[in-house]
Amino acid sequence: MTAIADIQRLVECESPTEDLAACNQIVNLAVEITSQVLKTNAENISENGRPVFWWGSKQPKIVLLCHLDTVWAKGSFIPTWKVNGDIATGPGVFDMKAGFIQALYSLANINNAKDKIALIATTDEETGSITSKDLINRVSKAADAVLVFEASLDGKVKTGRKGTSMYQISVTGRASHAGLEPEKGINATTELAKLVMQITALENKEFGTTVVPTVMQSGTTTNTVPALAKLDIDVRSFSILELNRIDKAIKSLTSDVAGVEVTGGINRPPLETVNTKDLYVKLEKVAKDLGLPEVGSASVGGASDGNFAAAAGAKVLDGLGAIGSGAHALTESIVISSVEPRIKLTTAFINELLK
Repeated sequence: MTAIADIQRLVECESPTEDLAACNQIVNLAVEITSQVLKTNAENISENGRPVFWWGSKQPKIVLLCHLDTVWAKGSFIPTWKVNGDIATGPGVFDMKAGFIQALYSLANINNAKDKIALIATTDEETGSITSKDLINRVSKAADAVLVFEASLDGKVKTGRKGTSMYQISVTGRASHAGLEPEKGINATTELAKLVMQITALENKEFGTTVVPTVMQSGTTTNTVPALAKLDIDVRSFSILELNRIDKAIKSLTSDVAGVEVTGGINRPPLETVNTKDLYVKLEKVAKDLGLPEVGSASVGGASDGNFAAAAGAKVLDGLGAIGSGAHALTESIVISSVEPRIKLTTAFINELLK
């Protein structure tokens, strides 16, 4: 089998995060592929009731971190796998099943890899890694390096990622007839609207801090003063101080006449460049020694499990996975000819880190 053939096998084994049976199936397939590529066994372990792929050391010095779940419901792509020239398309091919295979094939040319390295792939990254973040924290604390094989940005690795916070605000008012006696009600919609203006004012462009009201729900009928209104909020920033500032502000929101309840909080802390610069410098040196072009780096708004690894104190480098485009879009695809050079680069990089 080849790396491309194994990517195809993973893509055709669809694995939406919410489908636990499908996630078990994809981990079992990854275990099977691993036994063929590395000639040593991997495991399907359970972490808080969800399957996790694990190969290698139980106390690794280097962690190759991946996920095998996708955002796609089964049947979202027809056909599931499609090749058009140098482009392969399919659910999760870019985010991030190709990255998993590239990490796996990188290990094939590393002596005694299983003694110092672990390849780990979770199955709930796309919904916030609720069940797996404790595992990521544990292994990252003791590791010398955590290499995240999330998709690249046009080939560039990711040396910075925004942290994320998610909130839901519930405003409880009092219902009354909107035509006969609206003055006897407390309008949850208008009270929530007042809070929305306070919430959006919390953004800070200097730090790349965004505070975005997203889903709003309110009211029951057109002739009733709404008694309940709810709002979801998406917050992102490159600074943990900013996330803490906004966390305090949102949890302090009140209304003079209605009840206000806030749930949620900081989900992933930022991946800051202080955690990534050393590994990035080494990667560029390796690329130069191999005669490859400069890799390049970027800071991005999306979060990953690399954020958790950095928060645990590990040196992290993210975006070592596929070259392609269209994460979470129907155009999701990889550049087939980029897979082998990327494997060559990460193999040499890991060997450098083991010296």
